[in-house]
Amino acid sequence: MRITSTSCICPVLVCLCFVQRCYGAAHHGSIKVTRNQTKHTEGETEVHHRPKRGWVWNQFFVLEEHMGPDPQYVGKLHSNSDKGDGSVKYILTGEGAGTIFIIDDTTGDIHSTKSLDREQKTHYVLHAQAIDRRTNKPLEPESEFIIKVQDINDNAPKFTDGPYIVTVPEMSEMGTSVLQVTATDADDPTYGNSARVVYSILQGQPYFSVDPKTGVIRTALHNMDREAREHYSVVIQAKDMAGQVGGLSGSTTVNITLTDVNDNPPRFPQKHYQLYVPESAQVGSAVGKIKANDADTGSNADMKYTIINGDGSGVFSISTDKETREGILSLKKPLNYEKKKSYTLNIEGANTHVDFRFSHLGPFKDVTMLKIIVGDVDEPPLFTMPSYVMEVYENAKIGTAVGTVTAQDPDTANSLVRYFIDHNTEEDKYFTIDASTGTIKTAKIFDREETPWYNITVAASEIDNPALVSHVPVGVKILDVNDNPPELARDYDVVVCENAKPGQVIQTITATDKDNSANGARFHFSLDEGLSLNPNFTLRDNEDNTASILTRRRRYSRTTQDIYYLPVLISDGGVPPLSSSSTLTIRVCVCERDGRVRTCHAEAFLSSAGLSTGALIAILLCVVILLAIVVLFITLRRSKKEPLIISEEDVRENVVTYDDEGGGEEDTEAFDITALRNPSAAEELKYRRDVRPEVKPAPRHHPSSSLNSIDVQEFIKQRLAEADVDPSVPPYDSLQTYAYEGHRSEAGSISSLDSATTHSDQDYNYLGDWGPEFKKLAELYGEIESERTT
Repeated sequence: MRITSTSCICPVLVCLCFVQRCYGAAHHGSIKVTRNQTKHTEGETEVHHRPKRGWVWNQFFVLEEHMGPDPQYVGKLHSNSDKGDGSVKYILTGEGAGTIFIIDDTTGDIHSTKSLDREQKTHYVLHAQAIDRRTNKPLEPESEFIIKVQDINDNAPKFTDGPYIVTVPEMSEMGTSVLQVTATDADDPTYGNSARVVYSILQGQPYFSVDPKTGVIRTALHNMDREAREHYSVVIQAKDMAGQVGGLSGSTTVNITLTDVNDNPPRFPQKHYQLYVPESAQVGSAVGKIKANDADTGSNADMKYTIINGDGSGVFSISTDKETREGILSLKKPLNYEKKKSYTLNIEGANTHVDFRFSHLGPFKDVTMLKIIVGDVDEPPLFTMPSYVMEVYENAKIGTAVGTVTAQDPDTANSLVRYFIDHNTEEDKYFTIDASTGTIKTAKIFDREETPWYNITVAASEIDNPALVSHVPVGVKILDVNDNPPELARDYDVVVCENAKPGQVIQTITATDKDNSANGARFHFSLDEGLSLNPNFTLRDNEDNTASILTRRRRYSRTTQDIYYLPVLISDGGVPPLSSSSTLTIRVCVCERDGRVRTCHAEAFLSSAGLSTGALIAILLCVVILLAIVVLFITLRRSKKEPLIISEEDVRENVVTYDDEGGGEEDTEAFDITALRNPSAAEELKYRRDVRPEVKPAPRHHPSSSLNSIDVQEFIKQRLAEADVDPSVPPYDSLQTYAYEGHRSEAGSISSLDSATTHSDQDYNYLGDWGPEFKKLAELYGEIESERTT
């Protein structure tokens, strides 16, 4: 099968087609190509190598944008089986088959029915097949071929990023790169010069230039000045076909702005200025402005103003307003027309940011002279002092002079001045002032302890012009007079321990005085001299504005006296001195060995223990129950028989042993055993308490000499005989046991039974050191000692 094509229009395509078709003929058989329906036959010597395959691979070319009235001829398909008798039918399938591309099924001619655009689709893939028209059986296998759209120059270059906005510093060197622009062409860059673009400048010369190949825009002049011209509009053109005639072109605009550099020094418009300032101008206020011009902008135009010399440099100051770049002239000291009527200042304005590349254009500073004229105004009176401090004693009479203020008219007229007090506050009503002399007097009686200081405001105005008023603050200090006696600094809770020792400090007291230190700094403490000497406590003045309370005896007892009162006399060091009397309350408390208070009285102890009301009621109920038990026990004891023999001195119990079946306890008579221990201490005959004797017993006489010599056995026999004949003894037998201890010692008894009734000088303080087991014994003997001392 042969394929006839109308491609290879240009010489390049002819060469390409020649190579392709020679390659195809060498492998697939003979190919015959015709151009404008003229066929060129190439060698078919190798067709016999593959007699069963007649399709030959090839490409067709069709020009884009074909605008002819007839369909554009693309190429021709021909099968070797086609004998020209119309028995072969050609079928075309694939992209665009039947719509864009149509085929004559008898001749195999292919035509394009529509105008194609290479920029939308560059090629189409189709399939061709030859079949027997009678049997509809394929004569050749289906073969694939491509129809390529051949490019023409139908697209102009475009600047997709334009228009452009760019900046470049002024005074830049010639050839400084500004921007690179790029244009794109949709045509095929591999075919001809349709997409080959060159750049040129249409507008913006002679300031800028553009590189024809790269599109780089550069400056074309030296020292382009922003102050002369700031904005430039440059038009750049891009043309395809390498700029040849007939090529398509596109353009864009580049807006170039010159940025500022500090190439202009500041300049004052004038070399001499004059400024009027009234003498009434307030210190710190702005009195004028001055400005140096700078053609630069931004930070390049920032400047600083300074006063470099002149007789007014100490009276005026200048600062820079960063927004307006003006010099603000301010007043540092008050002006006085009567003393100085004018000042001269030399003011310099200099850039703060200097570019040393342009230092040859400097200097970047300028100087001007400013003359200041002081204006005369009518001023209010001027006080001789900015403030006054005066003093007056408290309790001074109304109308007492406190002090005098003085004011004068500063103007040359020297008008008379009138004084008055501004009654703006309550304190201003406590004083009066003489309108002519300015003497201030009291209008009430002052108490320094209530208010020690008063602040008032005195005003002065000219008689000729009352509207001009000046003010001055006056502070009045109230001086102290010793009119307050000293007092105790607080209510003291003084406690003395029961086991206190003589000379022990139990409290240190101090005093306060409402008067100031001159009248109350030194206090003297003493006991009231009108009372007798206190035997319990004394007071010691420590001479440091404190006093100590000391004990005068060894022990104190709560049971004897639980509260003492000690009057204390306190006097100050004022002139004349004042004094007062205060009474200290001293409580007696039980303390631990380390001095800590354990309890002072029952109420305090219970309250300190933190007992609630319910707990107190329970404790009281327990106490009542215990008392009831004690009363019941005593009642039961009294219901028993009392001893038959009454002995006042025997405090010990008798051990009586009996073995009889008599009347129980009533059969036993308690005898005084002291008779056995010491016969010389025997008493007279004891009588039974339960039986009244009928016969008066005979008196018994026992000389002491016989008692001292009697033997125990004899003594017992004697007692037995007396019991047999004595009608007062029990009429029944009883067993009595005696324990004789012999004669008394010459040194006396060492027993402690009767020691409670004797006096002793023994000191029992050491019992407090034996520990908690002996605490009660130490308290008991301590109380006995205290009662003896009292």
